Amino acid sequence: MEFSQTPPNWLQVKLVEIATLNMGQSPPSSDVNDFGEGIAFFQGKADFGKLHPTARKFCTAPKKTAESGDILLSIRAPVGPTNVANQKTAIGRGLAAIRAEAKYVEPKFLIHYFRCIEPWMSQQGTGTTFKAVSGAFLKELDTVFPPLIEQKVIAKKLDTLLAQVENTKARLDSIPEILKRFRQSVLASAVSGRLTEEWRAVQMNSIESWQHTTFKDISREITVGFVGRMANRYQESGIPFLRSQNVRAFKYSNKNLLYISPEFHKEIYKSRLEPGDLAIVRSGAPGTTCVIPESIGTANCSDLVIARPSQDLIPEFGCIFMNSEVAQKNVFENQVGVAQQHFNVGSMKKMPIHLPPVKEQTEIARRVDQLFAHADRIEQQVNQALARVNNLTQSILAKAFRGELTEQWRKDNPALISGENSAEALLAKIKVERETIKRQPKPKRTSVKKETDNNMSKQIIKVAEALKREGTALSGQQLLAAAGYPSDSSTEELEKFFLDIREALSHDKSIVKLERGDNEQDWFALAESATNE
Repeated sequence: MEFSQTPPNWLQVKLVEIATLNMGQSPPSSDVNDFGEGIAFFQGKADFGKLHPTARKFCTAPKKTAESGDILLSIRAPVGPTNVANQKTAIGRGLAAIRAEAKYVEPKFLIHYFRCIEPWMSQQGTGTTFKAVSGAFLKELDTVFPPLIEQKVIAKKLDTLLAQVENTKARLDSIPEILKRFRQSVLASAVSGRLTEEWRAVQMNSIESWQHTTFKDISREITVGFVGRMANRYQESGIPFLRSQNVRAFKYSNKNLLYISPEFHKEIYKSRLEPGDLAIVRSGAPGTTCVIPESIGTANCSDLVIARPSQDLIPEFGCIFMNSEVAQKNVFENQVGVAQQHFNVGSMKKMPIHLPPVKEQTEIARRVDQLFAHADRIEQQVNQALARVNNLTQSILAKAFRGELTEQWRKDNPALISGENSAEALLAKIKVERETIKRQPKPKRTSVKKETDNNMSKQIIKVAEALKREGTALSGQQLLAAAGYPSDSSTEELEKFFLDIREALSHDKSIVKLERGDNEQDWFALAESATNE
């Protein structure tokens, strides 16, 4: 991917010019476990968290590894998502580890870059079963390369801006749940009489006008949808045939609506649906209820309880009651069946209800409809805002990697992006350092002296001291033994060993990492020894 409009002081380079690439390789299943032996093993996107992956599998003999701070790129089903390793890990073939040239590339800049191109990356995979990208593709991947100080400024700005976006998104994400609780509180208020308490006072009525009854006594009929085999009964058009998936709380859905012939409709006329009927889900989401609208016309159904209100019950109030927590609790407690629990006609007939007069039912339905419409408007606005916020993340990232976020900063700080601080000078330093490392002689592979004492009783020493005692470069495995760690080191011991290496490399600078050998192991030497060589 190329950014056509970037500042003149930025370079377009290949990824491998500013970072090292390590393609994952899956170890044999015999070397993988889920009880914590070895190092964490990550296989792909399924292990990713918001920033760092979560260890579920472990590996005792990894084929390929990533170091703490490496970018983990998902390269296989899906392509593009990223995380950052927070420990040394084994990586499977679904991942690639990308390590920024530490002194010349800001790691956060690089992770933000990959998140900027993630939508584009997701379209680059090839393959029939699983879409994937290869190491050859990643080696040819273009990246933008500003001066180092500008990289840091961009990364800091993005950290701040994207954190604000995430906070906004989190607040918006919480609103649907708030609206859900609001709707339930409206229903609870409606069926308890609180919603029309003031209305009753004006009408000079009291809650005593409500009667305790059951649905059997306020329905003309309560029956069930067709129960039987439907093979070869469906057709392209005809009489609408509703199933439980067509019934949502308070509304009928024509999504995936099926049809039957008029002749079959006549055969199963008992399960017909009429406008104003209450359609109640029997299984799956039992108790969920909607009113059959006039617009549906003649219809039939299966797996639904059908209640036809009498003149004492308006359909809208019946629907309000059935979707309230009061009725839902009753439905839950009165389900029957062993293999699959369901709500049946008998339970519906016995459903108790505290029923207001018809006039008050109408007022309750009007108020609930008004309050729900208000909640629906808010939810629609929230969804629109979420769509804008989701687009905002990619918009901010695109601006950053076109140089727009730091336009004024460049004008204010020309000395920090030119001469020795320029991207060209930075890239030249990377090339020189890599050439220098290439010219260094490969370390001799000498066997680490075997100790006659038991490994478990051996004194553990610093890795720099171990290298000094051995007097030669050592592979990682050899250094582990030379430093006194047992061959069957625990996870805690391995973590201590790797921490010692990181401190010696980065903080004390007493040792250096050499070019990997043919067996892909890291090699280490004393810093002064490497200089002398």
